[in-house]
Amino acid sequence: MTASTTSEATARDGTRLLTRHWAAAGDPWAGVLIVHGIAEHSGRYEHVGGWLSDAGLDVSSFDLRGFGGSAGRRAFLERWTIYHDDVEDRLAELRAAASGRPVVLFGHSLGGLIVLGYCVADPRRPQPDALILSAPALDSSTPSWMRALAGILTRVAPTFALKNAFDGTVLSRDPTVAEAYLADPLNHHSTTTRLGAEALREQGRARAALARLAIPTLVYHGADDRLVPTVASEPLAAVPVVTRRVLPGLRHESHNEPEGEAVIRDAVAWLRSVLSSADN
Repeated sequence: MTASTTSEATARDGTRLLTRHWAAAGDPWAGVLIVHGIAEHSGRYEHVGGWLSDAGLDVSSFDLRGFGGSAGRRAFLERWTIYHDDVEDRLAELRAAASGRPVVLFGHSLGGLIVLGYCVADPRRPQPDALILSAPALDSSTPSWMRALAGILTRVAPTFALKNAFDGTVLSRDPTVAEAYLADPLNHHSTTTRLGAEALREQGRARAALARLAIPTLVYHGADDRLVPTVASEPLAAVPVVTRRVLPGLRHESHNEPEGEAVIRDAVAWLRSVLSSADN
């Protein structure tokens, strides 16, 4: 399996971002930018990037600001559109390296919310040719009291951090996934009230704008996901460009389940199909 190499990029506001790249096996037929979820980092996608690159895809990722090896206050964001700025810049870099080949955004959980929001928020931003969403956080199981508290505290104490209300067992049926997640020093297990409130607002904005989605999109979601319940992605099923698949027995991180490689292989097959259709 292809291993990644890491480097650094500078965001448009000067923030240093850790970047990751998996070179395609052979001549690449498309490029993919992976955007990770909350409380984690791009290094948790080493196997995913390897599977994709072994399938002939040129794969990149980066640690979101405030997470993993990137700079910035931990789990904090002043305004949501900064995420879109970062995605736009990394996507432009991928597009430049693609030499005319298609490029794809792939987002998991919070990353799914980020890339979906990016694609429906502002048509003036450069768009990918396809979109893959893994358990996109269009809604969540966050308790109502925490939602209300985040809305208040973001105004008076935006950097106040609340412990994330989930444990590693929600991620996968494989117990080693939870063990590795909790032991990983690059994971961050609390969220500031500003980031929480911004994410909750973005969920509403993205849901309201789903009719604008015009890019071929694959949504896959574990049926036993307790962190982002499958009902969160149900509205996407009604969008004409979306293929939605609910995967029986799988939890939040389908790519970290025992069936993970097959899940990614299916996503690659879908991607080949839609990109081939676009060429014809």
